Amino acid sequence: MITLAEGRWPTSEGDTLPAVAGFVESTFSPLAAEVARRCLQSAEPIAETAVIIVSSTGDLATAQATARAVDGGIRPGPLLFFQAVPNAIAGYIAAKWDLRGPVVCLSPAEPDLAEGLAVADLLFLDGDAHQALIISVEQATSVGERDTARAVLVKGAV
Repeated sequence: MITLAEGRWPTSEGDTLPAVAGFVESTFSPLAAEVARRCLQSAEPIAETAVIIVSSTGDLATAQATARAVDGGIRPGPLLFFQAVPNAIAGYIAAKWDLRGPVVCLSPAEPDLAEGLAVADLLFLDGDAHQALIISVEQATSVGERDTARAVLVKGAV
């Protein structure tokens, strides 16, 4: 597999995360969108590019916000329902960058790109995609930690 481009967040202590319209109360989707932008702005993705989201924990903040609402007897807002699955931001990224390959979301036991790369390889072998944008997002789970995200654009070996 050949890496064409890469994007990371954060890249500095002062790195700030841009908001994404329609995604609220969580950094998960803005993280995915931002590392995708950082990765793809320096590359030339083709239409047959798959979007693969990988996260060992998923969107913790949205799950917690939904649980708080339910526990408090409050109906969760419709945006929380919309963003409750990573497919929402994967579809947003695909539409924004005109990527028309498959969209896949994975939750591996360990926070890394290995399973995303394995799925990309299968998509290449099947002819379902010619490139893959693999995005790993992990939200901080304790005080003092920072959210992290990484995106790679890859293509199969020639």
